[in-house]
Amino acid sequence: GIIRITPMLNPASTELYYPFIMLAMWGIIMTSSICLRQTDLKSLIAYSSVSHMGLVIAAALIQTPWSLAGAMTLMVAHGLTSSVLFCLANSNYERTHSRTLLLARGLQLVLPLMTTWWLLANLMNMALPPTINLTGELLIITSTFNWSSLTIIMTGLGTLLTATYSLYMFLSTQRNKLPTNTINTSPTQTREHLLMALHTIPMLLLLMKPELIMGPFTCHYSLMKH
Repeated sequence: GIIRITPMLNPASTELYYPFIMLAMWGIIMTSSICLRQTDLKSLIAYSSVSHMGLVIAAALIQTPWSLAGAMTLMVAHGLTSSVLFCLANSNYERTHSRTLLLARGLQLVLPLMTTWWLLANLMNMALPPTINLTGELLIITSTFNWSSLTIIMTGLGTLLTATYSLYMFLSTQRNKLPTNTINTSPTQTREHLLMALHTIPMLLLLMKPELIMGPFTCHYSLMKH
């Protein structure tokens, strides 16, 4: 909605965007900080989505070809990432009957293959190379830095906090001592692994051909140059 409407409002409202861009960036830091004190697994994942959407809103308001391409890339990438994290959280809930991190820990001992999916999902959430999330975040951070060099402080701190709560989520669910209520858990099923694979494979395909989602903006920019 922001990407479609803002070009129609220019140039009269360009100055009005500045407070909203700064508010979106401040929101990244605040929601990432909230993630670090969450005890509920699904709340942590939900707040992480809010944090990433702060980057998307800032990029959409800046309205440069790179920022718009980054916003589209990150929206698609984080849509798949948060979805796979919610699927993993649900698979934990089906076995432990609790969303509390304290009662759903140490699952690496009983579900080692599911730990691999948790690791991949958290690495994608952290935007580790060579994921498509990194492409989106780099495009957005570069665009915001070009808009104002001071934004690197907030985007850098947001990236650090994202890595911190992603590792906190992974270590809380997979490591530590196994609670007594999760010793006799049912093994993972093929449908669960298929579900995780169907989230991960599209991200790998987009990594090899990112112009599928950022193409309209890059093509528009090349036409403007010519």
